[in-house]
Amino acid sequence: MNMSRPSVHPVEAPPLTAHNAPRGRMKDIQGMPGTPGGLALRLCQFVFALVSLSVITTTSDFSSASAFCYLVVAVSLQSLWSLSLAIVDIYAILVRRSLRNCRIISCFTIGDGVTSTLTFAAACASAGITVLISNDLNKCSLNHCTRFETATAMAFISWFSVSPSFLLNFWSLASR
Repeated sequence: MNMSRPSVHPVEAPPLTAHNAPRGRMKDIQGMPGTPGGLALRLCQFVFALVSLSVITTTSDFSSASAFCYLVVAVSLQSLWSLSLAIVDIYAILVRRSLRNCRIISCFTIGDGVTSTLTFAAACASAGITVLISNDLNKCSLNHCTRFETATAMAFISWFSVSPSFLLNFWSLASR
């Protein structure tokens, strides 16, 4: 019986072209987790949510409208989420670690999506009640309209600074 014997033949690697070039990792864009830009966004989210929370809770009658109670809950959650991710960003920057793990970015994306949706909904509901009190009922003298407006504006600014974080994390997941 004639059997072929295995042998090793050296094969040259094909030249790299645009079609078969190895995929490189995407550069860390400022604003993504673990970058100084991401830390700045997290700190802005935390500060504006905390200011909104402190302004709305210093009024004596914020519990009279459920929208303001919802705002307190939403910005409390936003401030806790942003503070915890700011601590993770500080750690990643100090140890020079890239947060490019798919599971970590998925967790960040889902958390940012949930907290940004809650904060935006609460800010919109609070804005509606504030407009109702000030413009339609003309009862600003009896209520704390300027505090309600300030808390609502800070919640909108906090949401506005969460949006880039969410979009960059979502883009990072989609580009994998």
